[in-house]
Amino acid sequence: MPRLNRIFLIKAHMIVAAFILPVALMFFITGALYTWGVKGSYSSDTYILQLKQPVQKNKEWLTDTVVNELMQRSIASPSGKAKVKSAGTSFYFEWTGSEVDVILAPSAKPNEAKLIIKQTNLHRFFVQLHKAKGGVAFKVYAAILSVCLLFLFISGFIMAWQMSKYRFLLLSSFFSGLILFIVLASIS
Repeated sequence: MPRLNRIFLIKAHMIVAAFILPVALMFFITGALYTWGVKGSYSSDTYILQLKQPVQKNKEWLTDTVVNELMQRSIASPSGKAKVKSAGTSFYFEWTGSEVDVILAPSAKPNEAKLIIKQTNLHRFFVQLHKAKGGVAFKVYAAILSVCLLFLFISGFIMAWQMSKYRFLLLSSFFSGLILFIVLASIS
């Protein structure tokens, strides 16, 4: 392995680690809590909409209907992707985001629909960002975090490799982690 300037690696490692620490903590905390079922909560409002025509199983029509209803209530559209989901013989429209989730479902009456608007609490907001329900800017930021984490792992490995007294510990830790990953992944 070629020898890289150790002082440069240490400084770069420190700068990158400090830079990504806030967002890394958000991902670590929300991920750990989510694993144990702590997902945050919503405040929900339900509305019965009187429509001029029956609810259509058409994503564009459903999106337009929801956008119009949200605008009337001065609520921004969700930042994630809208989907039409099947539920038995019926369907519903779901649009999720970091701050608001919306569900629009047909009711028993043809020209009526149920609209549910769920606004996230602070913890759920961060969970939604973790789940890539935020806007493009945060998705780019999360991709940058991934690249930075990879840099930290590789630069840490290189720095440890450069010190011959730590090579055995480095390699035994790496292979122990690899074996544990393989075993736990295969039994899960």
